[in-house]
Amino acid sequence: MKASTRKITLLGPAGVLEAAVDEPASETVRGVAIIAHPHPLFGGTMDNKVVQTVARAFVQCGWRAVRFNFRGVGGSAGVYDEGRGELQDLLAVLEDQAPQGPLALAGFSFGAFVTSTAVAQLWPHRDIEKLVLVGTAASRFGVAPIATDLHARTLVVHGEVDDTVPLTSVMDWARPQNLPVTVIPGVEHFFHGQLPLLRGLVARHVMSSLPPV
Repeated sequence: MKASTRKITLLGPAGVLEAAVDEPASETVRGVAIIAHPHPLFGGTMDNKVVQTVARAFVQCGWRAVRFNFRGVGGSAGVYDEGRGELQDLLAVLEDQAPQGPLALAGFSFGAFVTSTAVAQLWPHRDIEKLVLVGTAASRFGVAPIATDLHARTLVVHGEVDDTVPLTSVMDWARPQNLPVTVIPGVEHFFHGQLPLLRGLVARHVMSSLPPV
């Protein structure tokens, strides 16, 4: 059996939300990963290459990956809401696609900001097995801190020469939390030429044993 992708729609707080569900090849699904895309006003969609790369890493590890378009993007209803409504979109997708069972959350750039806010709201009421934040938009938004007991389950990846979100802003966000950041030398915001490396890093993190909390 090969990995497959199917397009779906579901009801969000602002209307219809468009999503893509990437299914693993194995018949036994380890869990569901919800992955959030970059800024809606700057071309961010669920088909962004970094988002697809993160989804492939989860699928490779036996997880179902759910990508979705925030409100106002593609076939999703509504308009950009500076992260507030987008958080509600993410939570609606989660409730529809992963109301229970093993859960992972991931986001790229603006999507990492929205994901951090979702984690702050969900944890510890909902268990989160894995968290992946790529190109976290710490210079542009108030990214929520990650709970200390989630650090071992969290992968933060950033490009050394990111010209959209300077590495220094991510380090300033991570330093007070003592949260590790994986820095890829010579890589910019969209990981051009290094997407296979990113996929490998995410897959290794997803397959790592779950630490106690």
